[in-house]
Amino acid sequence: MDSGRTEPLRYQTTVPPPQPSGLSPVLERNLQALTKRRKDEEGNASLQDRIADAITNFAGSMVSIYLHILIFGTWILANLGVLGVNPWDSSLVVLAMIASVEAIFLSTFVMISQNRMDRAARRRAELDLQTNLLAEHEITRLVEIVSAVAKHLGIQTGVDHEVAELARDIAPEAVLDKIEENDPEAS
Repeated sequence: MDSGRTEPLRYQTTVPPPQPSGLSPVLERNLQALTKRRKDEEGNASLQDRIADAITNFAGSMVSIYLHILIFGTWILANLGVLGVNPWDSSLVVLAMIASVEAIFLSTFVMISQNRMDRAARRRAELDLQTNLLAEHEITRLVEIVSAVAKHLGIQTGVDHEVAELARDIAPEAVLDKIEENDPEAS
């Protein structure tokens, strides 16, 4: 090394660096916060809500379909005499009653789960609205600042005629009133 000679290059097998996820750190943080919130909400759900969700999840699965086909099919075939056993419900009235009671309970469990999901959706919609209103307010302030800087520097843009409109605050009440006015189902 002292003689000024350089060593030949040694080629090593390298592992390519990990690819960036494509998400900004802020977005990653937001996703983690939302995931944590969802898990917290699921963990804080009442026992009744967890039972209703479990029943609804099972009832909406293919395993439930297969189980119903097996039970109802066997019941029907047995009571029609196909399986060689003495029929206990030859008119299938008992099966119809069982199916009706099951439908009543399942629809109730589904409604309980839907009500809980609806409450969560309303909270998310409220968060979206608040975030959008804050972003609109901040953008309006930025338009005012950029417009003032451009005016101070004597810069003319092709959108100068729109700046006054863009710099106006939006009243959410007015927008909601207009939406309701144009909504045929609101009446």
